[in-house]
Amino acid sequence: MRVLIVTAGSWGDVAPYTGLGVRLRAAGHDVVLATHERFEQAVTAHGLGFRPLPVDPRAELASEHGQGLARAVAAPVELARIVTMAAAFMPRLTDGVADAVRQGADVLLSSTVTEPVCSALGEGLRLPAIGLPLQPLHPTSAFPPMMTGLRSFGPYGNRLATRALWAATDRIFTPAVAGLRRELGLPSRRWAGPLGLPRDRTVLHGFSPRIVPRPADWPDGHRVCGYWWPPTPPGWRPDPRLVDFLDSGPPPVFAGFGSCVTAEADRLSELLAAALRRAKVRGIVQAGWSGLHAGGDDLITVQEVPHAWLFPRTAAVVHHAGAGTTAAGLRAGVPAVPVPVQLDQHFWAARLARLGVAPAPLRLQRVTAESLAAAITTATRDPALRARSRLLAAHLAREDGAQPVLDTLERLA
Repeated sequence: MRVLIVTAGSWGDVAPYTGLGVRLRAAGHDVVLATHERFEQAVTAHGLGFRPLPVDPRAELASEHGQGLARAVAAPVELARIVTMAAAFMPRLTDGVADAVRQGADVLLSSTVTEPVCSALGEGLRLPAIGLPLQPLHPTSAFPPMMTGLRSFGPYGNRLATRALWAATDRIFTPAVAGLRRELGLPSRRWAGPLGLPRDRTVLHGFSPRIVPRPADWPDGHRVCGYWWPPTPPGWRPDPRLVDFLDSGPPPVFAGFGSCVTAEADRLSELLAAALRRAKVRGIVQAGWSGLHAGGDDLITVQEVPHAWLFPRTAAVVHHAGAGTTAAGLRAGVPAVPVPVQLDQHFWAARLARLGVAPAPLRLQRVTAESLAAAITTATRDPALRARSRLLAAHLAREDGAQPVLDTLERLA
């Protein structure tokens, strides 16, 4: 089959689909990934086709609204800024997705952000459209919406809160998707975002049931498959400087915030360095999209390094609790120190603590060198955290998250 995977966002919203795409291609499917031009080389390096989508996610995160999102300390403020920022680029993104789909496909596989658009295109062009979210987004009594972290509203309240969140974010999609439906000759709908998606659609989630068990009150078509692991870039070799650093002492602590963009990179860099020194551990600081940096005795700064290679060589990982980085840390079997910034990061940070592989989350907007150092000390010295981390990693190693997607495509074929 000609499979088109459509995703938008940061590298963490793209990387898992490259791993899935490689598996689908190995099974004989013709796989194309439609995403931002920034990621073209990372996609084509694995032999996958590429179709460009507009919008530069790094530029959006560095914008006024993106910076406001990183500074938000309350969920309502964060949500308002998300809606404002996303609504501004959704018409361009919708046009780009429509152009990519019209170049040809037998089936559409879409991420969270692109699913409402792909659902309308699938309906209009009579193509199967399957959702492939990296987060558990459907309303359930089992846990609250993504942005609330540990706070539960009770069984009924959790479902209502998620539906309220969906209604609030509907305006992100409404103008663009409503226009697309008119263009396709489809009837109008009251809801154009998540609330407007067919309840009986097929949704295959890219995370492990060991980490988030499938809620019993989800629709039948919603499955939890397992993780889709990003492949290592062909020909990649570690920087000799990094190899020498790893060989020169005990396993260090990794600290990085991936694609999070902050205007206070120097302050955050100083805080990370101070916390690592206070905890008396060696540290690797990843520059990421913010350009973080650290130097001096027992500290080193790195650029992009595959997490699958680096994390197993560390004593713990300090990170923003994005879905991809969270998964990589769990796969490596090392404790985490979650410092969430925004969006679903609060959910994953809380999940890590609940699983017993991390101390309590420290929200970036409130973290101090002292509190971070204390969390690092706990993560590196508590044997229970390490034992639980290794046990979960062993379970994940036996899962095959791509197989349910392959099975679904075989049934379609």
